[in-house]
Amino acid sequence: MNSSYAVPAVALVVVATVLVGAFGLRISRTTSDFYVASRTVGPRLNAAAISGEYLSAASFLGIAGLVLVQGPDMLWYPVGYTAGYLVLLLFVAAPLRRSGAYTLPDFAEARLASQAVRRLAGAFVVGVGWLYLLPQLQGAGLTLTVLTGAPDWLGGVIVAVVVTATVAAGGMRSITFVQAFQYWLKLTALLVPALFLVLTWQSDGAPRHAFDEPATFREQRVVRIDDTIDLTLDRPLSVTVTGTVDGRTHTGTRLELPAGTHRIDSGTRLTFAAGAPVPRAERSGGGDLSPSQAESREERPLYATYGLILATFLGTMGLPHVVVRFYTSPHGVAARRTTVAVLGLIGAFYLLPPVYGALGRLYAPELTLTGDPDAAVLLLPDRMIGGVGGDLLGALVAGGAFAAFLSTASGLTMAVAGVLTQDVLPSRGVRHFRLGTVLAMAVPLAASVLVGGLPVADAVGLAFAVSASSFCPLLVLGIWWRRLTPPGAAAGMLVGGGSALLAVAATMAGYPGEGAALHALLAWPALWSVPLGFLTMILVSLATPGRVPPGTAAVLARFHLPEELRTEVTA
Repeated sequence: MNSSYAVPAVALVVVATVLVGAFGLRISRTTSDFYVASRTVGPRLNAAAISGEYLSAASFLGIAGLVLVQGPDMLWYPVGYTAGYLVLLLFVAAPLRRSGAYTLPDFAEARLASQAVRRLAGAFVVGVGWLYLLPQLQGAGLTLTVLTGAPDWLGGVIVAVVVTATVAAGGMRSITFVQAFQYWLKLTALLVPALFLVLTWQSDGAPRHAFDEPATFREQRVVRIDDTIDLTLDRPLSVTVTGTVDGRTHTGTRLELPAGTHRIDSGTRLTFAAGAPVPRAERSGGGDLSPSQAESREERPLYATYGLILATFLGTMGLPHVVVRFYTSPHGVAARRTTVAVLGLIGAFYLLPPVYGALGRLYAPELTLTGDPDAAVLLLPDRMIGGVGGDLLGALVAGGAFAAFLSTASGLTMAVAGVLTQDVLPSRGVRHFRLGTVLAMAVPLAASVLVGGLPVADAVGLAFAVSASSFCPLLVLGIWWRRLTPPGAAAGMLVGGGSALLAVAATMAGYPGEGAALHALLAWPALWSVPLGFLTMILVSLATPGRVPPGTAAVLARFHLPEELRTEVTA
């Protein structure tokens, strides 16, 4: 990709973000403006802002990479991400707005009158927020590296600086306008290139069905292997090698590799001829090159699918950067209308990433060997169209990718900073909110530089699994079950969310290994961790009936009665 076009596009997105955020700063006057935009954001603006922050690096880059490597099964990701808002609409949106809280810990305290539950909820908000921030920063690093060859930490630093400045300066007022603007930018950045790419695909004789036949190289392609891998060949393959294959070093040697498994050392360059099949590859010692270490679902595909569906359906309602936006609605009816609009906006967006994944299998199949399938969205315009047109479309995609990182990182930073200011720092004023913003970004930025390439899909999947197992039971039971007690809520969050955290973290660390009996259970814990969270909350609450907070009936009435009726009853 020609960076002479892409770098100015990214710079333009950054400048536009700062300018739009400055507009929000001009009308931010009070503490309420900083936390919840004084609860005056209408449904259309709020829906665009929620969609902007929800469509993250996993949506913009990760889904296409998963479809490229794993095939159409990965379409459950966008389906789940979208359908999660239907669950949110039915059970949570309006009562959550009527609770009058600023953050999820505020909701927990208002419902259960317990500082201990508030602190525990705050810890989960910060943990989930930091986990979700990691892939945004690393996705930004990947984008800038693909565009310019810059160090992979630089993109994350740029996003961190811009987001911290925007959130600290104007709070929720600023990021509401920023995220709404960035939703439409992201949609345009995927839609316009996709139209040209599909037209090119229709006219150049490429296969009509990307996944019906084995992937092949449509033209001669040089592939650099960055990690030592094992190639599995079903039949002999001719390839030119510069590097080490099966322990022997070659310099531009044409080899006839027999059927079987061959070890390719890091740094080796393989030149494949046009029409050559793309061999299956996995990391040396085990583990495929999918952008997700949890997506090896050959042994239990049905279980993995249902685990994914449950995590994405129920995890959305507890994501801190999503939930906090419903506190900005003027009333419960507006919150519901906002959710309906969000369903339409993100549904339209999610039609596009699978197109890039399918085209990537046809035009950039070598990404399955390099371990960088998330780069497919960035590379396809240059690969398929080329010339100035490809460079301009690539620049548009690059700008949209940076908008994805900036918008989601803004929402997450806002949510985490709100909790840090409310529950950790000594004061809740604007000055301490700004300090909380710096702390909210500093930890994940340091982690992204230190831990390196955490798979985007895994980091986001972990956040959804923990959210579904902790906050989903808290919100659903807290809103709809009057017998919930503080000990029950605390135990359910610890058991459900803690078990999900440990399970998926073990998977990401490579345990117990693919093919092991426990792999699917740990990689997709939602099928057991969500029921475990609900069951623990219910049983512990039933065992502690005397701990039901006084005034619970009045609190639940506030959650469920329309604002107008509640005012009349009070009067």
